Amino acid sequence: MTTFGYFLSCEEHGPKELVRQAKAAERAGFEALWISDHFHPWLDEQGQAPFVWSVIGAVAEATSLPITTAVTCPLVRTHPAIIAQAAATTAALTGGRFRLGVGTGEALNEHIVDSRWPPVNERLEMLEEAVRLIRELFTGKLVTHRGRHYNVDTARLYTLPDDPPPIFMSGFGRKSIQLAGRLADGYISTAPDADSVRAFRVAGGEGKPALGGLKACYAADESAARKTVHRLWPTQGIKGEASQLLPLPRHFEQLAQMVTEDEAVNGSPVGPDPDVHARAIMQYVDAGFDEVYVNQIGNEQDAFFDFYEREVLPRVR
Repeated sequence: MTTFGYFLSCEEHGPKELVRQAKAAERAGFEALWISDHFHPWLDEQGQAPFVWSVIGAVAEATSLPITTAVTCPLVRTHPAIIAQAAATTAALTGGRFRLGVGTGEALNEHIVDSRWPPVNERLEMLEEAVRLIRELFTGKLVTHRGRHYNVDTARLYTLPDDPPPIFMSGFGRKSIQLAGRLADGYISTAPDADSVRAFRVAGGEGKPALGGLKACYAADESAARKTVHRLWPTQGIKGEASQLLPLPRHFEQLAQMVTEDEAVNGSPVGPDPDVHARAIMQYVDAGFDEVYVNQIGNEQDAFFDFYEREVLPRVR
């Protein structure tokens, strides 16, 4: 049976508002939470980027829902040993309700400590080494590691959960999906692509959960919802590798000037018709995703939760 969760956007909302939304999501009947992990928003218009681990700690105490980062990059900005400590502490705090979602990240968030942004093949190498190192630290043993990309000297995690948190991996291209199937405990994607899910299963992901996420914009007026999407998330219409390579929000703003409203909406369900929202969610279910997470774009959060509780979640269930 599919799990339906809410996707907390650290790019749009401050920490107190994210905690409030998490509580509202649980009251509305959502069964789990995703949360983004960013140092910068994509655009200045989005306006926020709180430290995700502080927010997760507050959310963990405010709700009883499982929480997954979607996704953390353990490559450049934060050393994998620190991510291991953060994830282990969070899993202990939540009583096993935490899952670490990882990916190769974007220059937007990672360049702040090193202006050199590695090419994708090197980032995949780094991700594999980072995940193996994190898992070694999860054992609670004293770890010394001399790797191609990371060094750790006699490190031991003392605060550990009863069971190590699962590590899920984001993947879009063939190589990243194959790495996820081979190495991760689950798969993360933001596209309702059945071929990607099948490729993950074939690569070693059989029996492991696949998680998908999408953005929506509920509003009483469809035209207003479309304008909100175009204002806050025109980046949905930016194609290719730009999202991985550009370092600053202003660069995305420059590209976004060429994105039309239709391109920004890009399949996101918008407006007040519950069937439109339900159909968009069911694309992920039909593609084979075990869990589907929805994010409401903009400030009409309370209206969104009421709408989904009454009209949308009953339809998809």
